[in-house]
Amino acid sequence: MATKRKAGVSEETFDDFLASQGMLESCEDRAIKEIIAEQLAAAMAEQGITKMEMAARMKTSRRQLDRLLDPSIPSVTLDTLRRAASAVGRRLRVELM
Repeated sequence: MATKRKAGVSEETFDDFLASQGMLESCEDRAIKEIIAEQLAAAMAEQGITKMEMAARMKTSRRQLDRLLDPSIPSVTLDTLRRAASAVGRRLRVELM
């Protein structure tokens, strides 16, 4: 009869695992973008702003706004984020940790 081994508990964090797989930065980028997109969408809903109106306030196209709100598209400029924040009456704050 085979004896069962008790599994050891790893000290590795999920961030350590993602880093070892070369995925940490892309996962963090997507998470940040998802948070920003959710905050913008919530502010738009709270104020009753349509996507067409939001795009007009940002002086951009609806298509560009859709890319901004899509968390799977991580690239976005600070200028775009600043214009989006301003369009919903908010300020953009960026900090290094």
